[in-house]
Amino acid sequence: MTTGPFFHMIVDDIFSIRNRGTVVTGKIEQGTLRVGDQLVIRGKNGDKAAVVTGIEAFRKTLDQATSGDTVGILLKDVSREDVQRGDELLAPGSDFTWKP
Repeated sequence: MTTGPFFHMIVDDIFSIRNRGTVVTGKIEQGTLRVGDQLVIRGKNGDKAAVVTGIEAFRKTLDQATSGDTVGILLKDVSREDVQRGDELLAPGSDFTWKP
């Protein structure tokens, strides 16, 4: 399953959690995100594919999150160096560019 074509979130912070992986935090600007969804991290280092393995908001584990939610997203096979503050998380194939 993949997220809707209009998913967008800007990365606010990045954490490495031992034995789990990399967590990015931010507010979902648009769309819905589910555990198992595929994403693209678009940033200064180019695009990188990622898979959502967990979503958490205010110490509660979620199956999905929607626009307006402030969340932490656990990403599979992504290192802390692969993502930076200000990078965008997008649905695969999206040519969406955020313009605040």
